[in-house]
Amino acid sequence: MAGTFCLRGLRPDDAGAIHAQVNDWNVIRMLSRLPFPYPRDLAERWITSTVEQAESRTAYHFAIENQAGAVIGCIGLTLSQTDGQYRGSLGYWIGREYWRQGIATLASDRLCRWAFANLPVDTIEASVAQDNVASVAVLNKLGFRQTGATTQVFTARGGNVNVLLFSASRESFDTAHQNKPAAETASLTEQSEEPRRLVLVVAAILIDANNRILLARRPEGKSLAGLWEFPGGKMEPGEAPEVSLVRELQEELGIDASHACLAPFTFVSHSYETFDLLMPIYLCRQWQGHPEGREGQKLAWVEAGDLDQYPMPPADIPVIPFLRDFL
Repeated sequence: MAGTFCLRGLRPDDAGAIHAQVNDWNVIRMLSRLPFPYPRDLAERWITSTVEQAESRTAYHFAIENQAGAVIGCIGLTLSQTDGQYRGSLGYWIGREYWRQGIATLASDRLCRWAFANLPVDTIEASVAQDNVASVAVLNKLGFRQTGATTQVFTARGGNVNVLLFSASRESFDTAHQNKPAAETASLTEQSEEPRRLVLVVAAILIDANNRILLARRPEGKSLAGLWEFPGGKMEPGEAPEVSLVRELQEELGIDASHACLAPFTFVSHSYETFDLLMPIYLCRQWQGHPEGREGQKLAWVEAGDLDQYPMPPADIPVIPFLRDFL
């Protein structure tokens, strides 16, 4: 099992450790772009380029550092845009001494969580050499799905190599993590399909004096992290929708809204992969206090005409046309 480690930005003095770890045939043969032998000055130039990429927001690379402060690998995400959609491309390597300890899985999980919550990406992709069985297993654990196969030039191997293509959406990534405990404990001989759940959620359209609408961005650690939503939350058993919404607004935003200020507006339903959601929605123009993200969520006041510029969960999107007509 992996011990304690962290992801941090790369530094010039990491070049020696990176060169020592990656200049190993067993490591470098699985990396498409690196030559073998791998020269020390190439590590130095690569580190410099990662700083420039982070500043231009085109890629983010991190050193994987263990508890002793040693660099044991690297991991990164390169961003691209096609037809207005941002995608991330995941890549990593781990020093051979640290293989089979779960480090690649934990580091990739941490980076993907951060990316979905903080970067404008809805999909993360990865390509893996067909004979890289360990990395295929890592991606499967994280909820990546194989989308195809192709060939790719691997510099160290001196030619084309068969590679498998993988992809994970925010929703498939979340679903894999939600199902992980059940998958690990299920019988290998017989699995019964669990009945679908109905989840009751209540939300508020908070409208200020300028007819702007408050959106909250789901923070890292929550499902659908990084998407913008109307404030609210799950209803407790036996709790009336208005009571639940007043409580949620106080807990999430630190504001006090009375039942009399909540006007029923509409409701939405959506079938997610593992559950069905039903969400009554209320309008609210009056409350006490100033909204603040008490659960680490970012907030934004948005004009109704600009709502489609903010990526939202599937259940919230159908509300946008109603709001445009209303406001």
